[in-house]
Amino acid sequence: MKKLIIPLVTVFLVAGLAAQVLGASATASSKEQAPTKVEGKAKLPPGYEAAETLSLITGVAISPLLGVGAVGCYQWMKNAGKPKEERQPLHWYAQPWFWIPALLVVALVFLKDTLGTAAPTVLKKPMDVAEAVENKVSGLIAAGAFVPLVTQVFPEAAGTGAQLSGLGFAALDMHGVLNALMVPVAMAVFFIVWLASHAINMLILISPFNTVDMALKSFRMFLLSLVATTHWINPYLGALFALGLVVICYFIAGWSFRLLVMGSQFVWDYVTFRRLRFLPRSNGNWMFTARAWGGMPVRTLGRLVLGGDGKLQFEYRPWLFLPKKVVRLPEGTVWVGRGLFYPEILVEQGGEEPQSLFILPPRYRTHEEDVCRVYQLKGVRDIGLLRGFKMIWAWCKGLVSGKGRAGHATAAA
Repeated sequence: MKKLIIPLVTVFLVAGLAAQVLGASATASSKEQAPTKVEGKAKLPPGYEAAETLSLITGVAISPLLGVGAVGCYQWMKNAGKPKEERQPLHWYAQPWFWIPALLVVALVFLKDTLGTAAPTVLKKPMDVAEAVENKVSGLIAAGAFVPLVTQVFPEAAGTGAQLSGLGFAALDMHGVLNALMVPVAMAVFFIVWLASHAINMLILISPFNTVDMALKSFRMFLLSLVATTHWINPYLGALFALGLVVICYFIAGWSFRLLVMGSQFVWDYVTFRRLRFLPRSNGNWMFTARAWGGMPVRTLGRLVLGGDGKLQFEYRPWLFLPKKVVRLPEGTVWVGRGLFYPEILVEQGGEEPQSLFILPPRYRTHEEDVCRVYQLKGVRDIGLLRGFKMIWAWCKGLVSGKGRAGHATAAA
């Protein structure tokens, strides 16, 4: 599937230029010269519509609510500045009832990001969760209701329909038909860029530091400003920069998708306190790979299954829908790790340090013994921050009671 995206994006870029060349050939073959204006609009240079559309879709994908709201505001103001008889009906995103609330929400998010750096993480994280949900909803709306309306790769100025009609083709609105055929390509471009941008929201939810959150947000706004600036300097330069972003997002699409799935699962479990209403399955519990092993990338979602032969295996589907794959767990002693925020599955081989194989969603926290019993594992042990906190707490208790110092002195002797 991923191998098809780059050729489609290439078609997306050259389609506008191809339409101009086709229109020019049709004009040369016909007796009538094509008009230089269509409905009062100046004839656009070759590929202009394709370049403008690519920059627009890329910018909106980086920040859907801001992008759609800004485009709607610009079109409304541009239309309002015309004489009344020249004004045209506007799409839903250019109506004040949409773009004014949208930009107000963006302003509130900006205030949260700037003023929230001084707030405790425990107070800021719920707002970050709300922003992540908003980004999902606005991205879905933009992909389904905005991208098809702004996909203009084949310019009407080329006179494609009329000129092809003169060559014996059916008198169709080829400009509209060809643009409609390009909508799936535009939506694919939007999806892979939005996927990489939304990964920033997931990283912010994972990060415990407000300064890191601000740096990630600033980086995303920097990219969005570069898309707008390069397009303002020259539409073709903007399209070239946007294409570079699309290619980068294409190569990290798998990483971004896995982060999206894992982050969404963690957010849902935290927000809904899912662990309080949850019991592990008798077999086939869902979890994520903690690192790349067995040919699987990190954060791969799948099910851990105890086979009839008593062997553990991990079943997963790449991109969640491709053919199922099965990987056997490495030989060794398998444990359940009790973490502060979520459990893990670890394997210990030949006396070496245990290595983490899987991360269980937060809903499994406090259910570690059940998981251990389901898969007949070695036992449960504290890991990570939880282990550190318990060691510090035990040391403090020993320090207060005096037993800790006595034990230390005995060990030293």
